[in-house]
Amino acid sequence: MTTPVEPGARLEAWAPAGMGEVRPGDDLGALIGTLLEDVIADGDVVVVTSKIVSKAEGRVVAADDREQAITEQTVRVVATREHPGGVLRIVENPQGLVMAAAGVDASNTAPGTVLLLPVDPDESARRLRAALTGRLRVRVAVVITDTAGRAWRDGVVDLAIGAAGLRVAEDLRGTPDSHGQMLSATVVAVADEIAAATELVRGKAAGRPVAVVRGLARHVTDDDGPGARALQRHGESDLFRQGAEEAWRAGYDAGVAAAGEREPGS
Repeated sequence: MTTPVEPGARLEAWAPAGMGEVRPGDDLGALIGTLLEDVIADGDVVVVTSKIVSKAEGRVVAADDREQAITEQTVRVVATREHPGGVLRIVENPQGLVMAAAGVDASNTAPGTVLLLPVDPDESARRLRAALTGRLRVRVAVVITDTAGRAWRDGVVDLAIGAAGLRVAEDLRGTPDSHGQMLSATVVAVADEIAAATELVRGKAAGRPVAVVRGLARHVTDDDGPGARALQRHGESDLFRQGAEEAWRAGYDAGVAAAGEREPGS
């Protein structure tokens, strides 16, 4: 006898084979629609790597010097670290994302070219969702992912940089935990958790850039929603606005400047 599974307690994720190479100008909605037409269902979440979105949108640029491409995509430098191969730059890019190398990708693209992230990943997700909904006649959400590191943790994970039709965060503040105590700070990054889960079935070099997640229909919305940009932290809520060494240097310089402004002997 099997134990019944409560609604919302089971999650499925899989990445179908057969996508093929995506090229600039390709109709990504049609390609993914064909890939998923026999397996998609209402309430599914379609997860797509930013790499194929960028390729379809023509974000492939000639760049013999990747470092120059990173510079051009840099809005704000957060931290830099020298290493045997050069200098690692953690920066904020035009999409508002803080990432290593501004998200500029030189892998799985022709020599002498790099891939930039989509100009507006949330808008890309909205267009793709509309195309899939119209083609497949199903109510789905779309998440666009990219890979990033995290403060305090080694390793990288996939996170959501674009989303449509999804409740990207679940705010549990003010709800009781299992002991009846009220939660005061818990906001679950649903879109990021979906992105990370699907990387485990897509892989980095398996040629499966699209995944489907089933079991999260409660988070799929009728409207497009605020998108993944709603998960970004800025201003005073960004506790990692500078790297440790950069913050120390800024504080030191501010102290020296303040000392120079004081009257001698004061």
